[in-house]
Amino acid sequence: MTLGLSFAPSARQTGHIAEVVETTTTEFLAQCLDPQSLDFAQMPPFGSWVQAVDEASGNTIYGVVYYATTSPVDSVHRATALGLSLAELREQQPQIFAMLKTEFRAAIVGYRTEADQNYQHLPPRPPQVHQAVYQCSPETVIAFTESLDFVRTLLDMGSAPVDALVGAVIRSVYQLRNLDREWLVQAGRTLNILLKDDYDRLRVILSQIHP
Repeated sequence: MTLGLSFAPSARQTGHIAEVVETTTTEFLAQCLDPQSLDFAQMPPFGSWVQAVDEASGNTIYGVVYYATTSPVDSVHRATALGLSLAELREQQPQIFAMLKTEFRAAIVGYRTEADQNYQHLPPRPPQVHQAVYQCSPETVIAFTESLDFVRTLLDMGSAPVDALVGAVIRSVYQLRNLDREWLVQAGRTLNILLKDDYDRLRVILSQIHP
């Protein structure tokens, strides 16, 4: 079933990028908002941080993006190659932009309560369908990643390219922290403890962590 989304520009807040369209205990699927101009919706980067609120509990749920796709809005029609540039598409085939949707999946890594207490384990419940999804601010990510317990949650995922995701997340946080060497060393030690029996896997992940 395709969920049609419509948003008035005045309803969009800063960093509001998507809406939850499917949810589970460990992750959620979100559909990106349509851009204001003729363009494709912006995919959030692999390993980037997003958040949504579970209105019933007031908890802010944090997730990291591990999968994104752009596809037709229905299951009948399939996109075909047109041989046109983006500018030519806008001029000759503007309806194309309304026929495509961009979605992403985010793995849940923790949550913040209304009392501003962070927890790095799965929340009692995920965000519900139709809740807004926002990009996390650098300040939010830095505060949440003071502890590195979330790394274990990522390593235990079964539905994602886990090693690449862990590398991307640590790399992005390292950059947000202005190349904080002390934090990076601690992240490396955490990985070493968690993967002490799998040196090859540890080496692959560490090789992906760079400025």
